[in-house]
Amino acid sequence: MTTLFSSVLQNRAPKVSVFIFFLISLHCLSLISVRVLAQTSPVFACDATKDPQVASYGFCDTKLGTDARVADLVHRLTLQEKILFIVNSAGSVSRIGIPKYEWWSEALHGVSNVGPGTKFTSLVPGATSFPQVILTAASFNTSLYEAIGKVVSTEARAMYNVGLAGLTYWSPNINIFRDPRWGRGQETPGEDPLLASKYGSSYVKGLQQTDGGDPSRLKVAACCKHYTAYDVDNWKGIERYTFDAVVTQQDLDDTFQPPFKSCVIDGNVASVMCSYNKVNGKPTCADPDLLAGVIRGQWKLNGYIVSDCDSVDVLFKNQHYTKTPEEAAAKVILAGLDLNCGSFLGQHTEAAVKAGLLNESAIDKAVTNNFATLMRLGFFDGDPGKQPYGKLGPKDVCTREHQELAREAARQGIVLLKNSPGSLPLSPTAIKTLAVIGPNANVTKTMIGNYEGIPCKYTTPLQGLTTSVATNYVPGCTNVACGTAQVDDAKKAAASADATVLVMGIDQSQERESFDRVSLLLPGQQPLLITEVAKAAKGPVILVIMSGGGFDISFAKNDDKITSILWVGYPGEAGGAAIADVIFGYYNPSGRLPMTWYPQSYVDKVPMTNMNMRPDPSNGYPGRTYRFYTGETIYTFGDGLSYSKITHELAKAPRLVSIPLEEDHVCRSSECKSVEAVEQSCKNLAFDIHVRVQNRGKYGGSHTVFLFSSPPSVHNSPQKHLLGFEKVSLTGKSETLVRFKVDVCKDLSVVDELGSRKVALGQHLLHVGSLKHSLTVRI
Repeated sequence: MTTLFSSVLQNRAPKVSVFIFFLISLHCLSLISVRVLAQTSPVFACDATKDPQVASYGFCDTKLGTDARVADLVHRLTLQEKILFIVNSAGSVSRIGIPKYEWWSEALHGVSNVGPGTKFTSLVPGATSFPQVILTAASFNTSLYEAIGKVVSTEARAMYNVGLAGLTYWSPNINIFRDPRWGRGQETPGEDPLLASKYGSSYVKGLQQTDGGDPSRLKVAACCKHYTAYDVDNWKGIERYTFDAVVTQQDLDDTFQPPFKSCVIDGNVASVMCSYNKVNGKPTCADPDLLAGVIRGQWKLNGYIVSDCDSVDVLFKNQHYTKTPEEAAAKVILAGLDLNCGSFLGQHTEAAVKAGLLNESAIDKAVTNNFATLMRLGFFDGDPGKQPYGKLGPKDVCTREHQELAREAARQGIVLLKNSPGSLPLSPTAIKTLAVIGPNANVTKTMIGNYEGIPCKYTTPLQGLTTSVATNYVPGCTNVACGTAQVDDAKKAAASADATVLVMGIDQSQERESFDRVSLLLPGQQPLLITEVAKAAKGPVILVIMSGGGFDISFAKNDDKITSILWVGYPGEAGGAAIADVIFGYYNPSGRLPMTWYPQSYVDKVPMTNMNMRPDPSNGYPGRTYRFYTGETIYTFGDGLSYSKITHELAKAPRLVSIPLEEDHVCRSSECKSVEAVEQSCKNLAFDIHVRVQNRGKYGGSHTVFLFSSPPSVHNSPQKHLLGFEKVSLTGKSETLVRFKVDVCKDLSVVDELGSRKVALGQHLLHVGSLKHSLTVRI
């Protein structure tokens, strides 16, 4: 993390000290001290200071292994007591020293007070609010993803120690951003399964890994959600609660499942959350194949499976999946669900056991998984103050370093989409006046997106820009809906300024949970305002789009008067400072789009509910995401410019790869288009690709090197897919060598129609920047 912190700028806000004086009677003082004490103690079990008896319990004995401790605890509980621990607001069993525990906390991009497990008070009034995930993903920097996770878990532990937060966080959201209209796309790492996998596993490692690196211990417990094929919230009245995602096995295995698989296997995540929707007719939380079969059976989850909130209630009441609530309770527990966010299992599980619909042993299995997670967190180890992280407290939240990392994350994610010669970066000495226009130019809360907390502080775009030059601010619209634009005032400001920055886009009123977009056009009179201001402007015009999803901004892309375009996602608490850093050239932009920006015509003809990734020429369906989409784009996945000219040169790459097959293999005697990616053929089958990357410009900065492949067209394979990416740092006029290790069976395989991985035989085309390299794979 120090490497990330070392690159931040020097202009830092002074520390604010707040002094609060109370004039109260001694009686009131004693009441306040009791109340503060109650607020400032963490929740934990096995407190020998309160009950010396607990020292004799096996589950409180830290010298025993986790399995033995959990077995001892489960053995001591009655059925009714066990049921208290399969709902998020877990009850207490005071006779053996177990307090109430709230499982539901959120930490999507900072500690959040969405969910009852976490709250902010005068003791900890806010936490570091990083950019919304879609922008952080645009940095394509796995070490940044992990560094953010590390900061978030430190602040979470600090808040836990003073009774303000839990230890179990239901983040990250690693669903694929399949359709540009999705209101929750902003929470995800984008449309590519490899990027989503790398983001998920890296963020989880940052949240979970302890300083000692012991995989049996957890700093906090993360949760990868929403499993699976979940990406419709509420589109034209079609709601997530009843939506049936009809998904082919091929799309499931090569698009929707990989991030979850990576989260469990590479990230060792402590939890997976099943989603509201059905997949091919079955509610995900009641599907034994998806839960017990895949997550636990194939991927070997070490942790618990939790339902999305009230989704068990939803599958009974909204989806009518079972006739009785007891059947619903039995079905989800037998499918592999361990914890119900909601109260449904608390109300109906005992009756399900009494009706003979499930055995108590199934509940033992669920609570065992839940307790084992709490064991790994140290919840049953006595006073947290005497454990690792026990010394963290309010002083460790919103530190200067943490806030600098929020600014650095925003800088690394911001994407420069258009830049005419002589436009960006603006010179802070040559520009005497800057017109700052737009409904998002001086926003605060908009910048932190959803699943947010209370930030340490805000720097708005206007504040950030005003730090460098004199500004003239005109909102232009009263809000992002922009029913009527104040065009004349805005034109006047632009006509008299040396340069103009338009901060446009949307906010949670236009895209959010339970609310999908229907249009990809900027709302209301925003396009009119932008075009008219650009016509009137005297100097360069920089259009800044603040949003989660992409837009059809072809009008601006093709308007010569709009000299630069930046996409800034929802850039977090320090977003305004980061935007100014990029605009004035203190930071060379290196973000790349993590999702395709489509034309409006796409959403006019493609229903959001069609889950098929692959195009269908028979009915004109164009497919989805850069991997399969065959139509026109406004911008595509991986797009993004720099202030420097970067070139690539292949220094090492093979022309031919041979797959060893046994003598009697069927493909030796008949022509095969692909071979099974099986262990005996795949062992040590890998090669290196070396790319020389040159920065030919004067500006130093970071650069993302992408390695894509276009496989032979067998099994409806992707037209292009990402094999790897590396973020490198280059000073002006310098070069470096980037090395990719390509695992033939993992990276050059495709998923066939039945969901099996096959290595495609024939010509694979590798892409790095504008370079193309042909590689033949044969037996």
